Amino acid sequence: MSVVYKAKCHVLNRYVAIKVLKPEFADDKSFVSKFRVEAQSAAGLSHPNIVNVYDVGEENGYYYIVMELVEGITLKEYIQQNGRLPYATALNFITQICSGIEAAHEHHTIHRDIKPQNIIVSKNGTLKVTDFGIAKAATSNTIASSAMGSVHYISPEQARGGYSDERSDIYSLGITLYEMLTGRVPFEGENNVTVALMHIQSEIIPPREYYPDIPVGIERIVLKATQKKPERRYLTTSAMLADLKKIALDPNANVGITNTMVSDSAPTIQISEDELSAINNATGRQEGISMFPVDQPRRNSELEEANTELEKLYNESEYEDDDDEDEYDDDDDVFDEKDDKDSLDPKMEKLITIGAIAATVLIAIILIVAVVSISGIGKKKNATTEAASSTEATADTMISVVNMDEEEATEALDKAGIAYEIEREYSDTFEEGKVISQSIEEGTKLKEDDRVKLIISKGQEMVDVPDVTGKTSDEAQTTLTAAGFKVEIDEENDDEVEEGKVISQTPEGNGKAAKKSTVTIVVSKGKEVKVVEVPDLKKMSIKDAEKALSDAKLKLGNVNQEYSDTIKEGLVITQSVEAGVEVKEGAEVSITISKGKKPDTTQASKTTYKATFSGSISNSSYSFPEGGQIKVTVKLQADGKTHVLVQDYYDEASLPLDGSSFGSITGIKDKSNISLVYSVQDANGNDITGNFSSTLQASLKAE
Repeated sequence: MSVVYKAKCHVLNRYVAIKVLKPEFADDKSFVSKFRVEAQSAAGLSHPNIVNVYDVGEENGYYYIVMELVEGITLKEYIQQNGRLPYATALNFITQICSGIEAAHEHHTIHRDIKPQNIIVSKNGTLKVTDFGIAKAATSNTIASSAMGSVHYISPEQARGGYSDERSDIYSLGITLYEMLTGRVPFEGENNVTVALMHIQSEIIPPREYYPDIPVGIERIVLKATQKKPERRYLTTSAMLADLKKIALDPNANVGITNTMVSDSAPTIQISEDELSAINNATGRQEGISMFPVDQPRRNSELEEANTELEKLYNESEYEDDDDEDEYDDDDDVFDEKDDKDSLDPKMEKLITIGAIAATVLIAIILIVAVVSISGIGKKKNATTEAASSTEATADTMISVVNMDEEEATEALDKAGIAYEIEREYSDTFEEGKVISQSIEEGTKLKEDDRVKLIISKGQEMVDVPDVTGKTSDEAQTTLTAAGFKVEIDEENDDEVEEGKVISQTPEGNGKAAKKSTVTIVVSKGKEVKVVEVPDLKKMSIKDAEKALSDAKLKLGNVNQEYSDTIKEGLVITQSVEAGVEVKEGAEVSITISKGKKPDTTQASKTTYKATFSGSISNSSYSFPEGGQIKVTVKLQADGKTHVLVQDYYDEASLPLDGSSFGSITGIKDKSNISLVYSVQDANGNDITGNFSSTLQASLKAE
């Protein structure tokens, strides 16, 4: 349908992704409409876990969307590369995805195509939700549509082509989490229809049946999110996030329990007219109990009277049931064809059942409203209520005191003669002592007994900051997210802290910080790999070359010799790594030393030479174990033969090893091609030559 290009914005000097509708679809109104929907849906969203949309437009018949460029791979590719994910990683990933979808739902946008293919795992571990191509704006009536979305992640109601709302996204989130934990999707079939039917009819195999090491808590979340009936799932992504945060602290927490208020096997109860009449007569209102303040003793009397009337009715029906039971005999259990014909029509029976449920719910609402009105239940847990003012309302119209200081607001209300009461709540946006809201809007006509409720800010809620230093990046993110913080990640090299673990955090652990504020963690990239530039060693003596390498924090490697008509004897002709090249600190650079001009070899067949040795082998950086020895081997290669000069064990006190002690080699015929090599091994046979340096040289004289 579309092609995505990487491009650079020269105005803001940044790379972006440009999604362009393919030309063959540009004339198709449905595709263009879907393309525009994606842009409109995502453009209004701004969240760290949603790909940002910067621009949208059409030029010369090309429809395009300019988006944030996220370097990484899809979650589907990540799962294919790594297999099923560890519990901590899966929990971190689903928490990020759920946070992004929560932001979309708060803006009344339903994604409707959540799947690992539409989630990008960036290089820094942040997950981004993308492709809002079939998203729709949520309304109070939800959305009726044809079955859209990817069949392996589609909700049962989408598969039926029915209504979809936020809970449809929650189902897809559950399937995505299932795949992360098990490495597979719950349903596979020969074709899309088969898979869609399995979503509607088949039960999901619990993840722990495949892998018992999966914690119980996260399995419960999966099973709740993937319930067939939307009302049995999480009602909001916020509720699902709350459970994810609980299991981050306790993997086996008792979460994700399906709502059991209405059981599938619970019998239908039909409320009689007498029962409804008893409730209405006791309250004196056909509509139910008033939510406005009333006389407390009278309210208690009304409830007692209602309970008495209901008990009478239930007792009478019990007696009647007893009489009916006496009339039953064994013949009642026999199926009678006539009885079957006279039975209720199934549609009528269904209508009666629905009516009975509605009546039950109505009575429950009436009684709950009464209890709430009497007891005052329902105030926010983080709010504190203070005594109301004794002022009686004398003003005609409500004034606005929002964003005023408490003292300023109360003085204004007292001056206007408006009664008020105060509650206090935490707020992320209002300073402490400021009025967040008022229960009666500005301009409202006031009645004599009206009283406005002011919500005063207690400032930001301060919570404990967990100490995550030393934890892995995934563990730290999960812990901080569960504690209610946002997380930012910086990286730096550290010689002591293992790669991937947290070096430090801001603010520091075990202190206090505002809830939902950002905690920055610094994650180790391991030891810093330092590079140095190789110096130019040409025409230096061996001693000068070794010093130049040492100053550059490099080591002298093998020293070879060859004739040169241009470089004087004893000076460097070539080096193994060219000057100016950057190499890792401590690397070796070998050199070739000039032996001077090549002599006349006319009489070479008759002349032989004797080789003697000078220079030494020294310890540069090797740490000898107590009483430890090293094995040194020195060889001379000449006339196609290898002469072993030294092959023995030495302790630390024996070094440096003097080359003049190697003796001599005689009978060498061709002095133009000789080389001197050495090697060093520890007691276990490991090569440690790099920890030693050599200035050994061979000198040849005619015999």
